[in-house]
Amino acid sequence: MPLMAEVLKGTTNINQALVAAGAAFVYWQYIEGCDRETYSRLENEARLKSFGVWAVPGGIQRPWNYRRGRKSGSSSNNPSNSSSKPGYSGSRYRCKQSGSWAKAQEPLKQVLSYLNRDSDGEACEGLS
Repeated sequence: MPLMAEVLKGTTNINQALVAAGAAFVYWQYIEGCDRETYSRLENEARLKSFGVWAVPGGIQRPWNYRRGRKSGSSSNNPSNSSSKPGYSGSRYRCKQSGSWAKAQEPLKQVLSYLNRDSDGEACEGLS
């Protein structure tokens, strides 16, 4: 069984903050020893408020399903599988793939926050 760790910054539980913001899913099979009730409440609140991953129409592929598909060599039938999105041809979306600043904003709305390195809500500013 993989090791589960909770990351704290002062008194802030970063794991719980990510779940509350909709930036992470709870891996229920690995959460033994953690406050399951709090994680459940935070994930449900994020889902009901359509935060982060919960805001994507049709949902996004869960990380464990993605890894299962890679291990078996098959691709997922999940319509939100990122490799089926127009203009997307790899495991990570790159700024140069979008062609323009306006097109680069779409994946950001779909929780590809690594394109927003300075956390200002805009992706790939260098393309503008």
